[in-house]
Amino acid sequence: MSNSRLHLFQGYGIELEYMIVNKETLAIKPVTDELFKKISNEYVSDINRGKVSWCNELVLHVVELKCTKPEPNLVELGEEFHKNVKSVNTELASFNAQLMPTAAHPLMDPNKETFLWPHESNEIYDAYNRIFNCCGHGWSNLQSTHLNLPFYDDEEFARLHAAIRLVLPILPALAASSPVLGGKNTGFLDKRLDYYQKNQRVIPSLTGKVIPERAFSKRQYHKMIYDRIAHDIAPHDPNKILQPVWLNSRGAIARFDRGSIEIRILDIQECPKADLAILALVIALLKMLVNEKLHSFHDQQKWEIEPLYAIFQETIKYGEHAMIDNAAYLEMFGISGHEHMTAGALWAEILKKAEKQYPAEVQPWLTELNIILTQGTLASRILKSLAGVYSVENINLVYRELSDCLMYNEMFELCVEEKF
Repeated sequence: MSNSRLHLFQGYGIELEYMIVNKETLAIKPVTDELFKKISNEYVSDINRGKVSWCNELVLHVVELKCTKPEPNLVELGEEFHKNVKSVNTELASFNAQLMPTAAHPLMDPNKETFLWPHESNEIYDAYNRIFNCCGHGWSNLQSTHLNLPFYDDEEFARLHAAIRLVLPILPALAASSPVLGGKNTGFLDKRLDYYQKNQRVIPSLTGKVIPERAFSKRQYHKMIYDRIAHDIAPHDPNKILQPVWLNSRGAIARFDRGSIEIRILDIQECPKADLAILALVIALLKMLVNEKLHSFHDQQKWEIEPLYAIFQETIKYGEHAMIDNAAYLEMFGISGHEHMTAGALWAEILKKAEKQYPAEVQPWLTELNIILTQGTLASRILKSLAGVYSVENINLVYRELSDCLMYNEMFELCVEEKF
């Protein structure tokens, strides 16, 4: 997805990952390779369907839908993604399978149900598995939404990276959708990210503290991040199969080969409409920061990892209910005179500012954003719907409804009695 000639906000690369499950039981169904073979008559790793392509991932029960090239119009893109969701489901019918949303399967046993991609580029997946053991929730049971944002040169990279670093800690308060794993309430609204930050502990430099270092040029970034990764992976990868650019697992990674920064810590939602609404608000916020509508670029650059990391730890656990008691951080988003505020309330204030500064970005998505901001993250809505009953039957009932939301591109809304 090359966008090296694009300037800031001229186009967006979006990737949506979904799990394939059995239509009746909702158990994971590892048939991505057979699905692709059915369409192309051979085992391929991607299928071009126009504006959207279908791609494989690490495991055989996940399919990724992504922009074939960067696109400027999120509304059109949302419609294309929905069209492709329906197409995948049509093709999956012959396997008695369907797509299911959310960032983690609530009942999957990764020790028994992990099947890695065995075809093209499988030597990369085998190397990952040998070093990290990919039979775990943070590896084989996760689905996320990725947002690729272009930059043209070092100056644009610096502005974009500074803004993204500030926004990363509060993304789970908007997008958490992984509260249930192994049939239990995990105590985290975004358990996927709790695994994400820990699953490469054997080589700490790969993920760092999820919030990227204060690197504001290509040279700085390579020195602080990619060179360290290359040094640390060497003893584990004697055949030099794994490249530092693939291994970098921070919450946002700089791809200088593509001229883009990829945000990786958004849990996938119940339908493309929900994902695109969240992305639209995130883009509007980044525009406000990059264009210094809220605070100067110089002030944004100053933030060290630690205070941002502390806020991130709260939001992955508590989502929109996380209490942000860092007044200086709130001030970065134009919130004055508040010693503390919940992350959900902060997003509500950000939306108000976005409506004034960049109305074209957010107005098409106000219905979806208001559902998220008033009824809670998808994780909160899932827990309210389960109402403390974690039987297989009740979990499947809720996740079957979520699968219908995906198929019909509808928001997962709470019943009246659940809202109050």
